[in-house]
Amino acid sequence: MSGSRILAMAGIAGLVAAMTACSSSAPKDPPRGSSIADLVAQADAAPTPTLAWEPCAAPLVGKVCATAQVPIDYAKPDGPKLGLAVLKQPAKDPAHRIGTLFTASGGPGGSGFEDAAGGEILPGPLAERFDIVTFDQRGIGRSGKIRCFPNDEAAQQFWSRATLPPVNAEQERATEALSREFAAACGANAGELLAHVTTADAARDMDLLRRAVGDAKLTYEGGSYASYLGEVYGALFGERVRALQLTAMIDPDGYTNDSIARQRDSALGTEQTAAEFLRQCALAGRDRCAFGAEPGADPTAITARNKAVLDKVRQGGVTVGHGEQARTFSATKIMAANTGLLYNSYEGWDELAQLMVNLERGAEGDPALVAGLIEGPANEYQPDFMAAFSAITCADAPVPRDPGIWPEKAREFAKDAPNYGPYWFYLVQSCASWPSPAQGYPQRFTGPWKFHNETPALLINNRFDPITSLAFAQAAEQQLGNARLVVTEGAGHTPPGTCYQRIRDEYLIDLRVPPAGFTCTPERKPFSE
Repeated sequence: MSGSRILAMAGIAGLVAAMTACSSSAPKDPPRGSSIADLVAQADAAPTPTLAWEPCAAPLVGKVCATAQVPIDYAKPDGPKLGLAVLKQPAKDPAHRIGTLFTASGGPGGSGFEDAAGGEILPGPLAERFDIVTFDQRGIGRSGKIRCFPNDEAAQQFWSRATLPPVNAEQERATEALSREFAAACGANAGELLAHVTTADAARDMDLLRRAVGDAKLTYEGGSYASYLGEVYGALFGERVRALQLTAMIDPDGYTNDSIARQRDSALGTEQTAAEFLRQCALAGRDRCAFGAEPGADPTAITARNKAVLDKVRQGGVTVGHGEQARTFSATKIMAANTGLLYNSYEGWDELAQLMVNLERGAEGDPALVAGLIEGPANEYQPDFMAAFSAITCADAPVPRDPGIWPEKAREFAKDAPNYGPYWFYLVQSCASWPSPAQGYPQRFTGPWKFHNETPALLINNRFDPITSLAFAQAAEQQLGNARLVVTEGAGHTPPGTCYQRIRDEYLIDLRVPPAGFTCTPERKPFSE
């Protein structure tokens, strides 16, 4: 998923699943999943799709589109089919074309088609040497979109009642009530595909697409959740891979088998990235960072100032401006924007500094500026994304089903990650009452994660990442075994700078792997322009 799309989804992802909270009638935890041999055999038994490429409609100018027929249930490879929407950006230099480069969107819940509407899917040498193929993953967009409400109006009305995270007993009860409502709505409206949207299903769809384009081996690039899709594909089909380049890594075992620990580690990563934001802002000063210290003030006080603002936010929101111009902004919207703006250490951090200083000023702040930052496209409710995010996450990563543990666990999270712990913890509360199939998800994959291939996977991660922390990338490198991790000495969810682009392109084109311990240093620092 592109950096801009990642940022656009960041703030609302929490509003997605947090509302599908616990239910005393929730089904039992699903089984651990199927073996590699069984999952691969089912995919191999499915017919190879035929791709009838045609020019895409606007705004996808210069690209071609097709629909791949894939099994809804891979246990029935000749059974009912799903039309998987596929898009290709043809190689600009067909005489030197290497093959097909597959990429996917993040989230989960992002649309490859929406990413491609912004221009080139991947630019530069990759666009010259590869046909670049992306798709809407099953359950998303044009590929059997999961819907939890009969129409957008009903969905918008539902999400307008969401509060994340709940900060008192009354809000916790309201969140649980909304969770039951959301789970019931998804079970009633989503249809049969809801039971078949694991990432293992998506990885097998991608292997069918590899066969359909005629490539003997897969070349793949993916970031954020799409790195997990690559990890699953590599574990299942390692010998069918030409190159596997993954960015903004997910710890595959943690994501799949320990959702609570994963969310705690995500919160710690957000705290660390926020601390780096404050450090860089203090160094820049008020001239270059709006939240920096005034001339003559103590620059180290920025941490205490930040805590004071967030403490006030958690008490029920903040009123900015005075008189008729004053507006009160909810904690839910402020925290969604605050977290989302950490994803981009350049424009995002500049805007985060403006947000924090205006919240700090309160009556003397600019309510129009704050509204523009927290009510813009990055924080709009997107019901289709929310439904897909919940469906895929809950299929991949079951959580404890006890409805009584969530408030207590949230308070435990707050001890280690006081600013972001409860926020991230409630993201997985959806799965506690999700309408899973009675038999669970027998085609769910839980490991092992070894990548068996002559070419190591190339993993790239920022030093400070607010959602996929460096610890996730280090764990992934160990679990894949045959992998090389490159650390970018930057911050945010997408590695900045030309070094990252160069080593990515050299790996995907020439299979050149950087030496062990190699790092990238971005050309720019935050608040430098």
